Amino acid sequence: MVSKNQIKLITSLQQKKYRKLHHLFIAEGKKVINELLDADFELVSLFVTEETIFEKHIPYTLITEAELKKISALTTANDCLAVFKIKEIVTKNEDELVVALDSVRDPGNMGTIIRLCDWFGIKKIICSNETVDIYNPKVVQATMGSIARVEVIYTDLASYLSQSNLPIYGTFMEGSTIYELNLPKKGIIVMGNEANGISRSIEKLITQKISIPRFGTIQATESLNVATATAIILSEFKRR
Repeated sequence: MVSKNQIKLITSLQQKKYRKLHHLFIAEGKKVINELLDADFELVSLFVTEETIFEKHIPYTLITEAELKKISALTTANDCLAVFKIKEIVTKNEDELVVALDSVRDPGNMGTIIRLCDWFGIKKIICSNETVDIYNPKVVQATMGSIARVEVIYTDLASYLSQSNLPIYGTFMEGSTIYELNLPKKGIIVMGNEANGISRSIEKLITQKISIPRFGTIQATESLNVATATAIILSEFKRR
């Protein structure tokens, strides 16, 4: 059974200010929860609708589907929900390829980009403070567990880029086609906001503007989804 105080706390974690206040976040679904457990995230509480969901010997509270629906952040509740402590991140000097996000706001895009970085072996993402919170429940869900393996840091992006010695690549419609450039193994790839792209303040710090060329005959499409563009760009960098 879930108490009223637990319901109040868990539902409050859908908001960034309460996640920050309590240093807690929620994850839903067996796959995501298992990935976080394997990555040594500290489990605070686990709620399940069936006793046999997890093979691991971990403490849990058995609840009804109706109770799970009350605390779930999903439109259609899963069969389990966990509360974890937010890990303290110790930043390391990057010596390889890094992705930087300039005000990416959509949780689905954010989660997909984290999965892509995990797939292509990108270990670190640097985010502007305006980028959607990694512990937003929809982001956590969209990562499908990759949140456990990619380091995500929020900072003043302009300050970070200005202090870096790595080449900085930014995605622009008028940039040089990525298929014709010599791409390095080390560098920072900046992806911009869904509606406005890379901001003026960040654009000034870009050392190489890059683009994905359009091959359509009419060429009426204005731009690619930021997560789709990230997939193409990471694939090209890693292919070299």
